[in-house]
Amino acid sequence: MRSYVRSCLVAAVALGCAFSSTQVAAQSDRGLDARKKAVVDFWTSERRANAIPRDLVIDERGLGYLKHPDGSLQPYGHQVAALAKTPMAKPGGDPGDTDPPEFGTMSPANGATIGSSQTFSAVVTDASGVKSVSFNVQKSGGLVQSFAGGSAGNDTWTVSLNGFSDGQWSWWVDAKDNAGRGGNSGTSTPRGFTVDTSGGGGSGGSGGSGGSGGTGDVVTNAHWTSGGAVQNAAGRVYFQMPANSKWKGPWNGYVCSGTVATDGTSGRSVIITAAHCVYDDANKAFARNVLFIPDQDGTSASGTNRSCGDDPIGCWVTSFGVVDVDWTTRTFPNNIPWDYAYYVVDDSGSHSIGLDKKAYGALDGAAGSLGIQFGAPTTGDVTHALGYSY
Repeated sequence: MRSYVRSCLVAAVALGCAFSSTQVAAQSDRGLDARKKAVVDFWTSERRANAIPRDLVIDERGLGYLKHPDGSLQPYGHQVAALAKTPMAKPGGDPGDTDPPEFGTMSPANGATIGSSQTFSAVVTDASGVKSVSFNVQKSGGLVQSFAGGSAGNDTWTVSLNGFSDGQWSWWVDAKDNAGRGGNSGTSTPRGFTVDTSGGGGSGGSGGSGGSGGTGDVVTNAHWTSGGAVQNAAGRVYFQMPANSKWKGPWNGYVCSGTVATDGTSGRSVIITAAHCVYDDANKAFARNVLFIPDQDGTSASGTNRSCGDDPIGCWVTSFGVVDVDWTTRTFPNNIPWDYAYYVVDDSGSHSIGLDKKAYGALDGAAGSLGIQFGAPTTGDVTHALGYSY
């Protein structure tokens, strides 16, 4: 399967503060018009945490699906169910088996040092046969990322990963057997490891060397360490879209990424993002309750907390979105060439105050902006994909 939109979380240094959240909340109400204040209030901690990354993928048949965080695929613009995955499993299965899989040798070992790429392996055994194995990695204080393992024979399961960033990490394995009643599940003991991408890391095994590059799945949540407009202008976009074409019933909460773009017109700022984060081409509706949080990775609290006052320069409420008409008259994946869009933020009445306690007008003045270029990139240029969905 080809993933059309994958994002990694931009990371930075958390900022401290010496004033109370109550003070910030009171100040952040000033200058917001009533409609936009309602949008800020709408995005409670629970709603932010439950927002679904709007990740569209295309299967082997060319059909579009919305990919949920658990990996499940929801038909997008059609009613054709996703293809069932064939598990890489050994034959067998004992309906009387109640024992979970057992874990043997695991590599890299506890306390190992690796580079940016590594092949992880684990010996997993079970009387009923092993149905599936998932490898989990987590940077200290970061998100857990899970990757499906493949059988390499002799009870060994592996996965090749690249994109690790320097620091302390841990990894463990989840496994399920072929026993009756849905099978038995087990989890290995976590192993800690260190990532050193300077060249001092250990061997990457068959998935690549200890240096950069490598093959296999990509570990996201790498840190952007250079700061500047790249970090300040990139942000998280929360919004709602309808669950059906009649716009009745619940509107689902989603999350995307956006970047403040350089704009020569006064009185407004422009955020560039994907069209599927602005207009629902399947249900023919623009997003509502749109909230943009630049540099939220610099928050002093959780990334999905409720208070704009915990974010470096607060939150902005958009006024409207703009998409190409060719995005609206077609349905994904037939409109991919037009999957770009803009949110417009007025300078007046749009800002909820952040950690710095400043009441900004222009978003691009507070966060900075990045220019848009339409020329072909230079051969050999390196591209970094930055965002907040994952």
